[in-house]
Amino acid sequence: MTSEPPRRRRRRLAASVRLVGALLLVGFAYTAFAPGLAAQEGPLSPAAGEGKGMFETKCITCHGRNAQGVPDRGPSLIGVGAASVEFQVSTGRMPMARHEAQAQPKPPLWEGEELERNIAALSAYIQELGGGPQIPGNLPTLLDGANAANGGELYRINCSSCHAYSGGGGALSSGKRAPSLMNASERQIYAAMLTGPQNMPVFGDNQLTPAEKADIIAFIRTLQDDGDPGGVFNLGRFGPATEGAAIFLVGIVALVFATLWIAGKS
Repeated sequence: MTSEPPRRRRRRLAASVRLVGALLLVGFAYTAFAPGLAAQEGPLSPAAGEGKGMFETKCITCHGRNAQGVPDRGPSLIGVGAASVEFQVSTGRMPMARHEAQAQPKPPLWEGEELERNIAALSAYIQELGGGPQIPGNLPTLLDGANAANGGELYRINCSSCHAYSGGGGALSSGKRAPSLMNASERQIYAAMLTGPQNMPVFGDNQLTPAEKADIIAFIRTLQDDGDPGGVFNLGRFGPATEGAAIFLVGIVALVFATLWIAGKS
């Protein structure tokens, strides 16, 4: 039996070395740039340490030990940011009672100062795990200088198609729904624009600047503070389509009964 020529052996050896080198390079690159694999380096801040304890008690079943997510239970929280945590927890959407078309708002787990403290701790932990969007610290200053008129124009362009012109919300596809904004807080509205929960698109600072987001919030506040001209029969404040349909149905029924009454009298 003839032995393999030295040149062919060298080519095979070179090909093996190149393959191993390529695999090592891909592994190093993936470890460096994949946020889900980035281990927590260094000690956590006190707030984040407290948040980690709450996470392991309330969230780990659905979101995994390292917040990497669990298939068919909950998504990864790496990179969602503190703003997403504040929105989901403060509105009671998390923890979810059951899997539905979308997370339903409900009373949160805590109240008052306890709610604020626990949200701050959970937010700090998730923020330190993978970063992400945060509600700006100067939000009160932005709101003080907000322009509600400009916010109304921005709202009608970007928000009214789902949340309705009056902020009452509306139905979406596949059993989902855009919620009413009448009970939403300023921070919840800002966090929703920043993170895009469920079907809502993300309005990053490239799409709407922080000042424009504050203008939209100022406009929504005018809707929340505005008296209801419909009184008890406000029909959800969904606009002229609902009002026209109600007037048509009530009018037709009244005309039918009036016609039957006149016919019976004659």
